[in-house]
Amino acid sequence: MSKQYSIDSLKEIAGDDTDFMVVVAKTFLEEIPPDLEALVSAVDNDNKELAYQFAHKMKPNLEMFGIDLLKDITSVESWTKTAKNKSTIQSSVEKINTTLHEVFEELKQDFNI
Repeated sequence: MSKQYSIDSLKEIAGDDTDFMVVVAKTFLEEIPPDLEALVSAVDNDNKELAYQFAHKMKPNLEMFGIDLLKDITSVESWTKTAKNKSTIQSSVEKINTTLHEVFEELKQDFNI
């Protein structure tokens, strides 16, 4: 089964320093779940300003772990600048939520966290 994330960018940043990679993975697992929860909640509550802040905040972390959600995160950011109903981005939010929960489990297993 293929992973939802790629370690390549992280290895490049860490210079193959395994201990540093573990620290980065732990930090990701500490910071992203509450940010994800806040993003989902902000969209559910139609709080576009807050949704934008959390989507934007998460983007560099997703890129660092090679998580293929950039299109979905960008869709959320774009939605926050429109008058469109939250239903227009619900599928993106669901994909972000589902994918990241899979990533959380993969990282915990791969880094023994």
